[in-house]
Amino acid sequence: MPQYTPPLRDMQFVMHEVLHAVDELRLLPAHAELDVDTVNAVLEEGGKFAAEVLAPLNQSGDAEGCTLDPASHEVKAPKGFKEAYKTYVEGGWPALSCDPAYGGQGLPHLVNQAFYEMMNSANQAWTMYPGLSHGAYEALHAHGSDEQKALYLPKLTSGQWTGTMCLTEPHCGTDLGLLRSKAEPQADGSYRITGTKIFISAGEHDLAENIVHLVLARLPEAPQGSKGISLFVVPKFIPNADGSLGARNGLYCGGLEHKMGIHGNATAQIVLEGASGWLVGEPNKGLAAMFVMMNAARLGVGMQSLGLTEVAYQNAVAYAKQRIQMRALSGPKNPEQPADTIIVHPDVRKMLLTARAYAEGARAFAMWTTLQLDKELASDDEDERRDCADLVALMTPIVKAFFTDNAWIATSHCLQVFGGHGYIREWGMEQFVRDARINMIYEGTNTIQSLDLLGRKVLGDNGKKLKKFAKLVTEFIEDEGTNEAMQEFVNPLADLGDKVTKLTTELGMKAFQNADEVGAAAVDYLRICGHLVFAYFWARMAKVALEKQAGGDPFYTAKLATARFYFAKLLPETAGLIRSCRAGLQPLMALDEALF
Repeated sequence: MPQYTPPLRDMQFVMHEVLHAVDELRLLPAHAELDVDTVNAVLEEGGKFAAEVLAPLNQSGDAEGCTLDPASHEVKAPKGFKEAYKTYVEGGWPALSCDPAYGGQGLPHLVNQAFYEMMNSANQAWTMYPGLSHGAYEALHAHGSDEQKALYLPKLTSGQWTGTMCLTEPHCGTDLGLLRSKAEPQADGSYRITGTKIFISAGEHDLAENIVHLVLARLPEAPQGSKGISLFVVPKFIPNADGSLGARNGLYCGGLEHKMGIHGNATAQIVLEGASGWLVGEPNKGLAAMFVMMNAARLGVGMQSLGLTEVAYQNAVAYAKQRIQMRALSGPKNPEQPADTIIVHPDVRKMLLTARAYAEGARAFAMWTTLQLDKELASDDEDERRDCADLVALMTPIVKAFFTDNAWIATSHCLQVFGGHGYIREWGMEQFVRDARINMIYEGTNTIQSLDLLGRKVLGDNGKKLKKFAKLVTEFIEDEGTNEAMQEFVNPLADLGDKVTKLTTELGMKAFQNADEVGAAAVDYLRICGHLVFAYFWARMAKVALEKQAGGDPFYTAKLATARFYFAKLLPETAGLIRSCRAGLQPLMALDEALF
């Protein structure tokens, strides 16, 4: 059975030594009383919950899956999931970063995000239930009416109710402009919602007493395409004015998807047959409102993949240190044993270090991005809010796509470390691989994220957002330009920064002549940008480790070694990606469709 140890030391290193996050957060009125000890204590307890309550249910939940009663349309989560959720609620964990006005604890999103990383490592399928609820909370908090906020937010904050996002339909996924669900106005101000939604994570279950669905649908005479979509709150049970449960609403689970992974989460087909719903925000502007939840989900999916990368790495390292196979090519390293442990073999180390570098790089990047989100939401400086919002918008598709691509690579490598045992269910590694694969698909496929990054976030504003991040990179390079010990990190970072600037200009010129050039280059371009961001944070981490390694703490020695591995073995991938970008559209379109 896989084991999991919360990476609290590395979290504290990133938060307190690299980002100095508490100092920055204390400048915000909402977090003026925050202190390091509180953050550490919360995460220590959160780690215990993840490791002791959730992790033991991961394999059993995967094996059992969710069960649908075809007569009642009710769904039961795997054994132990409901009890774990009760423990989660009793511990006050749903309220961690929620607004105190609705019963929340008001802690920074940064703390909540670190907690979610640990829960995702322990049990991604279970964590999706509260994760989607938090997204529903954010959307209603941003766009709900005062009445809706008063009715729904306290229940979502406490965890008494959970939430979902209902977008996809059988005939349309990413292209939401094609959706057909209808919303008919009623005399009492409500709407009758009719349609079918599929792939609804946590869409039906027995963990909580009510499920609050946020549903996209069309009003009569609505414009065609995405400009004619409205957002509605459609609860499973219609609440009374006092928040107690009223009548069962006109929607049900028509089926559960049979999936490759995340078996412990109910991926439901939701049938709406004249269900009562209430408009959230303005008519025909539902997609903009839903994007609050969608963007939160995209960052959340990145956290899922970071969690899987970390736990797969931990188990692969433990195995590599005790499994003996063959002798090192340079001679025996464990002469007292009949063979050497496999961690002595260079390629095993390469696989392990790849996973480690991607996990630790992602942790720094994710924490920094969430810190910008906290400042965007809580700063009283309008310029700071705008700059942070631009950085979060730029980084969101990279977090989602780069992290999930890397997790697919890393979990596969970690399975490989186990050899044939990795392919066997009892070791748990094949579940990490299966669970990691969905993260590249949902909440907008990674190609969609790449198109968003290059088309909207970079070329769409003539590189203004990208220049804001480039300024941070340039300032760091200039600060460390005379530090001889940092040249092995600063020089490749500066080189890649220059290449990204030139490549972006080239792609912009090509796209001006033929927009399909964006589609041809976008996936490679996002991965290049992902490496640029990782190189920046690995250089920042290396700087701190260099300054502190003299104290003899092996943590800093390991951090420097991993940084050097990243720059030597992973960053060079960008050379091939840049060449591929420059190859352009023609090699992809030259073959006639009939010849495929």
